[in-house]
Parts: sequence; structure tokens; C-alpha cells
Amino acid sequence: MNRPLFIALDGPKGTGKTTLLEAVTKVLRSDNKKVIRLCEKKSDPYRGETMALVNRLVRDPSRDLEWAVCERLADSRAWISQHVLTKQPPDSIILIDRWYPSDAAFRRIVPFAEILQLNMDRNVRVPDLHVGVVTAPEMSWARAAARTRGLGSTVMHALQEHVASTKAFEQAATDQGWVLCRNEGSIEDATMQVVAGIYSVL
Repeated sequence: MNRPLFIALDGPKGTGKTTLLEAVTKVLRSDNKKVIRLCEKKSDPYRGETMALVNRLVRDPSRDLEWAVCERLADSRAWISQHVLTKQPPDSIILIDRWYPSDAAFRRIVPFAEILQLNMDRNVRVPDLHVGVVTAPEMSWARAAARTRGLGSTVMHALQEHVASTKAFEQAATDQGWVLCRNEGSIEDATMQVVAGIYSVL
């Protein structure tokens, strides 16, 4: 590889993305691969300002405000693309936990196709492999609710919202040709599916 391989895992709340990333990282490192783990929200220098805008959107939803949030997130990902991804070793595999804001982008006013085009227009790097991690919405909702940190969502508070988000996410992932990983069985099965996908693009 003459540049890092960029792998993104997206999915609704509670589908097991972080656990899956940890397991995939362990398998790849055991095969002597250089793995770098990133998280969109921790790499975003404008996170505070963006979340303030998100909180305004939650209180007073409108298309204009939602579009402004989408623009801020796209600008942040463009910054990460230019200032973080390009600084990684060329022989590494970058795994990122969320590249598009999975729990918010797939169920509100602005269609995801428009959000994706906005990211393309901002020169946001397209992942070499984009994995959509999904489960039945009732399963992921229960998992998220059972976590110590709870749902951890600013924008989602009801099961019906989560069901709508999950359906929209699966449709968008299918439309975009992302690899769908249905994480409802053993973590080992899901891990090997993702690892196989990574090796197929190496």
C-alpha cells in the first residue's frame, strides 16, 4: 500500500461497533498488521461548536438548522481527512468508529444521499471499505439501554425513532454498496466477516 487503508464502521446505537472494532484490531495485530484506531468525535477539533448546534436542532428542528449541522460535520471530516488521515503511516490500516453520524443522519429531514454528496463536495475521504454494522432494532435498542452510559444519544430518545433510523441506515448502506455486517450472532463470526472484507481490499 502506498497510503493507509481506511476502514469505517458505521451503524445505529447498540449494534456493537466498538466491540467489533476492538476484536478486529486484535485479529489484525496478531497477523502483524499495523492498526491505527480513530474515533470521529475524538478527532474533530470543532466538536464543541457542532454539538451546540446539534442541541439547538434537537430543541427546534428545521431543515435549515439540520443542513447547517450536516455542513459542520462534513467540514470536520474534511479536516480529519486532510490533517489526521494523511499523517498516518502508509503501511497502516486505519479503523474508525463512525465516519458518518449513523444515529442522526439516517432518519431526519435531509436525505442521506444529500448528506453524502455534501461530504463529497467537501473532499471528505471515502473509506476504502465501509462496513455497516446492523442488528434487529429491538436488539440494538436493548443493548444500548443496558450500557453503563445508556443510549448516549443527544438526538434519539424513543424506540420508534431507533427503528426508523435502523431501517433507513440499512437502506442507505445497501444503496451505497457498503458491506453489511449483521452482528446478531457471535462476535467471532462478525469479526471474521469484517476481517475477510479488509483482506479483500488489501
